[in-house]
Amino acid sequence: MTTSFRDSFSHRQQPESSQPDASSVPPQTVYEPPSVRSIEDTGLSANFLGDLALKALYLRGKATPADLMDLLKLPYYGVIEHMIRDLSSQEFCFVSRGESMNPLSYVYEMTASGQARAQEVMERNAYVGPAPVNLEAYWEAVSAQTVDHIRVSHTDMAQAFSHMVIDPALFDQLGPAVNSSRSMFLFGEPGNGKTAIAETLVRIQGGAIYIPHAVAIGGEIVKVFDPVHHPAAQQRDDIDPRWVLAKRPVVTVGGELTLGTLDLIYNDNGKYYEAPFQLKANNGAFFIDDFGRQQVSPRDLLNRWIVPLEKRVDFLTLRTGQKIEVPFDTLVIFSTNLDPKSLVDDAFLRRIRYKIEIGNPTADQLKEIFRRVCAAKRIDYNEDAVIYLLEVKYPALGVSPKSVHPRDLVEQIIDYAEYRQQSPVLDRESIEIACNNYFVQL
Repeated sequence: MTTSFRDSFSHRQQPESSQPDASSVPPQTVYEPPSVRSIEDTGLSANFLGDLALKALYLRGKATPADLMDLLKLPYYGVIEHMIRDLSSQEFCFVSRGESMNPLSYVYEMTASGQARAQEVMERNAYVGPAPVNLEAYWEAVSAQTVDHIRVSHTDMAQAFSHMVIDPALFDQLGPAVNSSRSMFLFGEPGNGKTAIAETLVRIQGGAIYIPHAVAIGGEIVKVFDPVHHPAAQQRDDIDPRWVLAKRPVVTVGGELTLGTLDLIYNDNGKYYEAPFQLKANNGAFFIDDFGRQQVSPRDLLNRWIVPLEKRVDFLTLRTGQKIEVPFDTLVIFSTNLDPKSLVDDAFLRRIRYKIEIGNPTADQLKEIFRRVCAAKRIDYNEDAVIYLLEVKYPALGVSPKSVHPRDLVEQIIDYAEYRQQSPVLDRESIEIACNNYFVQL
């Protein structure tokens, strides 16, 4: 990897007025992988590509050039034609049938020596699939598509959160946090929409980016593209198909997060690596929900993030013990129901750029949430019932208003009405019944 890519990425300054904002950077044209017309254009060695083609032939038994093009995501002219020619010259494969004047119609099969060589290669690495890009190309793509280019305004925030009842003043905290493209801590009591807020924040990033199927690192292969986290978009035919145009990724993890899942995951059968969560989240957002309830201690987990959050680079470990440096370009959002100071010390909290408390709704906000829920559920809104909840039931139960209550209580009312074969009605009686079922009374 050249120094220029790494240095320009890890030491970027915050964007100034001379840098493009979201409106001036077309989401699908910030970066386009260069086309491949030769083996040199792939950034991979001829031997590496030859072994990849050999493994593909071995697993398929026989294949046409079109089969190899589809599987390896490489062009025939300038690349696959040379790979096949080299394998044939080494007597690893031969043409079993096809039209003599049309090499694209040839069917290739392996010789005994080719099968022996393929088995030897697969003992070291059994990956067969789209040809990887090299690490330098990956750095270049991540740097060009950085989240630093994303800019939102108060108007953008209001539109994005129009489906939620939220204090507009909160936009003045959340918006700058998104524009910082660094990290934020959302905290507060459960039931007030921290997860919904985080999910909206990551969706507001918008746009599409190019993600490689896999990255080659010193002879090892790391699979990066994941259809679960990288919803594919339509891309032009002239773009290198080793890259997939996808929406900016949103990777969400919860209690299943461990230190092990933040490093390269080795596939013993395939003898290749699966990218960890944060690598899949590059150029997008990494949302860590319910922070503090993971199987690993918060201190150990957060210590793992100190270097990536400050330097914008991460260090991953190969099974040989070798450390590799990779880009870390993701908006990290921690969400917790616990007091942040009970989880981490002040030294780490200083590294989290924005600490934003999501508080309980006001009476007026709770009423508006009830209105929207009732409209969605096709139930007549009755403010007298909500006032009864606020002024009678909450104090009696020792409960504070939560943004989730309208949805949950109205659904309780609907469930009860269906059981009684009645039409659901929001009134004092139905609120009383729903509260008795919903809240724990000690």
